[in-house]
Amino acid sequence: MTKDKFEKIDEQVDPQEQSTQPGSEEKMNPEPIYDDEDYTGSGKLEGKVALITGGDSGIGRAVAVAYAKEGASIAIAYLDEHEDAEETIKAIESYGAKGVKFATDISDVENCNQLVVDVISEFGQLNVLVNNAGKQFPQDDFLAISPDQLMETFSTNIFSMFYLTQAALPHFQKGDSIINTSSVTAYRGSAELIDYSSTKGAITSFTRSLSANIAEQGIRVNSVAPGPIWTPLIPATFGSEKVGEHGGETPMERRGQPSELAPAYVYLASKDATYVTGQAIHVNGGGFISS
Repeated sequence: MTKDKFEKIDEQVDPQEQSTQPGSEEKMNPEPIYDDEDYTGSGKLEGKVALITGGDSGIGRAVAVAYAKEGASIAIAYLDEHEDAEETIKAIESYGAKGVKFATDISDVENCNQLVVDVISEFGQLNVLVNNAGKQFPQDDFLAISPDQLMETFSTNIFSMFYLTQAALPHFQKGDSIINTSSVTAYRGSAELIDYSSTKGAITSFTRSLSANIAEQGIRVNSVAPGPIWTPLIPATFGSEKVGEHGGETPMERRGQPSELAPAYVYLASKDATYVTGQAIHVNGGGFISS
């Protein structure tokens, strides 16, 4: 059987590390596939405005590009990876969509409030919020998880979702959508990512609970739960040996690419998913999930 493009790029991954979180896409070798040339948009998000956190690289970049293909205007929020963010904006604009970038730390509530104000000022509306930014810090020893690490992980991964969603909701209308990035670790746990997995479990509960709370407003809340995906967070998190093995434990025996997740985010933001709320779409290379 001929190997597809995703299998081929998986074989090209060299051992590598990055020293800071959440990592830079331009430093990865090879760079992730964020724009699937086989994916053609059909106007599913025409007239929509989307805000994507962690939109400079990885899953966020892939979602931004797919949304651009579908006709949306896009705001991306990121921490300080300016080169990555500029590349994402160029990719968005290459499909004729408007893209704007905002460098900010969304672990702070005031930054989140200002971010939504800035997006509304730029576009005049907000229809899709993709809560995607995240950090993870492996610790084999549970006792080594410091209060500072715990606060940083929770502030970035889950507190920011509360802050941004509270700021965005007053601007939402019936038919708008919130999509949260969870993880396979929310369902399976992870021995060395206990605090990270805990935030992802919180995201799952947040998604289910918020969806019930605002269902009568006609605003849908869902999540995507990725398995091992080739993003900057991987070399920024793990040692080079583990990076080389990343994804090999899945039934498909490879890591996923960000572009393989993007259609799930398109579906959940579009009219195709009008009867879908409080749910998780598992894109994980074949792992069975019992929820």
